[in-house]
Amino acid sequence: MAARFADIPFLRVPVGEDAHRWRTFPGERTLVVAARTLTSTIRILEVLPALLRGDTRVSVVFAHDPGSAFSDGSIDLLHDSGCRIMPWEQLPHIEPDLILSASEHIDLPTGRCPVLVLPHGVGFQKYVPDSRSSRNRLSGVVPDELLETGRAWLAVSHPDQERQLATAHPKSAGRTLLVGDPCLDELLVSEDRRVDYRHALGVGNNQRLVMVSSTWGPTSLIARTPELPARLLGQLPWDTHRVGLILHPNVWSAHGAWHMRTLQAAALDAGLLLMPPAYDWRPALVAADAVIGDHGSVTLYGAALGRPVGLAAHGSEAVPGTASADLARIAPRLDPDDGLLAQVDDLMQAHAGRHDQYTDVTARAFDVPGAALARLREAVYDLLCLSLPPTDAPRPHILATPANPASPVTSWIVSTRLCAEAASPGRLTIDVSRFPSSVAREQPETERSFWHLAVKPAEERDRRLTEGASILLGSTPAPDLAAARRWARGTLTRWPGSVLAATEVSSGMCVVNLRGANAVEVSSTDAPGADPALAAAVVYACLRADVPPYGIEVALRLDGAGIQETRLHLRPITP
Repeated sequence: MAARFADIPFLRVPVGEDAHRWRTFPGERTLVVAARTLTSTIRILEVLPALLRGDTRVSVVFAHDPGSAFSDGSIDLLHDSGCRIMPWEQLPHIEPDLILSASEHIDLPTGRCPVLVLPHGVGFQKYVPDSRSSRNRLSGVVPDELLETGRAWLAVSHPDQERQLATAHPKSAGRTLLVGDPCLDELLVSEDRRVDYRHALGVGNNQRLVMVSSTWGPTSLIARTPELPARLLGQLPWDTHRVGLILHPNVWSAHGAWHMRTLQAAALDAGLLLMPPAYDWRPALVAADAVIGDHGSVTLYGAALGRPVGLAAHGSEAVPGTASADLARIAPRLDPDDGLLAQVDDLMQAHAGRHDQYTDVTARAFDVPGAALARLREAVYDLLCLSLPPTDAPRPHILATPANPASPVTSWIVSTRLCAEAASPGRLTIDVSRFPSSVAREQPETERSFWHLAVKPAEERDRRLTEGASILLGSTPAPDLAAARRWARGTLTRWPGSVLAATEVSSGMCVVNLRGANAVEVSSTDAPGADPALAAAVVYACLRADVPPYGIEVALRLDGAGIQETRLHLRPITP
């Protein structure tokens, strides 16, 4: 990696021997951002604009250190953000007034300027491999040699961390600045936009978003159970749940986006919300109804937001006595090999009405929420030996609405069950649960419970699925009844192995065509329109149970949904 950047020429502006000749802005002080890892680069870019907003007295340049195992992706992020980047080799040739980094393990040249190190997660919660030796070290702490120079300052989010550092690294005593956590502040202030984030991610009002979070390393959740997102999608009904995944940026940097998408291919085909490593994971966490995580910072952020938290892994590298260790002591464990729907339901029910369940734990990690940016700005300007700008102190901003990363699901394994105890003349109650076919398998049937495969033939890329489907679904509403029936007849002719073809009509009803001339109109009195997949599932269940699907009312129940009875009316359509 170092060779890739060795030929980058030294910058002449805003730093360089004759930079004063080319600057547009005066730049009384020079701030160098040491960008070493993808994680630390993301964190700096999240906070720095708010600190220096509108101030022409400070020139900022980013020095890219390619020496980390996790540097991949950082240079691209800097370029995409429009940052001015100089090669690391130029750093000894300039005299910055402050070096700012969110990566503690930087090889700095000798000099006199102060160095401010921000945490790139929640405090000092884990041990990580030391790149300078075969030992492990406490994450977030700069080398003792830098502490000895008196140049280094460590930003911390809670007074307990000052005491922790003084015990683990006595040379850090007196070298800490109590700031708080700007990431948490933005998460908290964005709670009012939670509904907007959910809609942007395609999460319905009656759906639960289960967000899986994993740190990096061999004891992380994604290392121990990489199939967990697919298992959740295969067991949590599609109509009542969504599943997302937040991976530590080190996972992306070390293994690459291509490998991550390949590893999670089945889950991605099932609609997994795989959040990118920068920025959008934060509003996705706000949108979550539950968090399943490990000893990473995102799990602790989820607890601080008052979400139900379950642990599917917790590595030995977690530091005893920290908030993360305390969370592991009281948070319920999730067994990836047991029934996941029941465990998720139990997790949320146990947490209901107890949004302060983790308050005592998170209070030990975060000090005075809401003030981190203002405190951090004061620290930066103090180290720059500049007066604060006349503008108001920065406040945490509401997070931007995230993009929806999910791919559309084009085929489902569908379970239908007729409820005999709720039956009455002319009225049936049918439970329907559907699961993306890439992660689900049919189960044994009974007298009143059935399984079928439903596919959108215009979108499904696996021809075998379309050939084996019992039900074929239209992708777009037909303009009228006649067009809907023409589409159905043509589709059933093309795919002779299917039993039904269903599509929505622009008027809001659905048309379910049986092989032959018969067709059923399905409409709903409880919703503006009926879903063709659910309408076809109801007709299919009636046919399998030898119940004529004409002139009846069906109470449709979706497992786990707040709506217990969506009433569907089935009427025959004359050929």
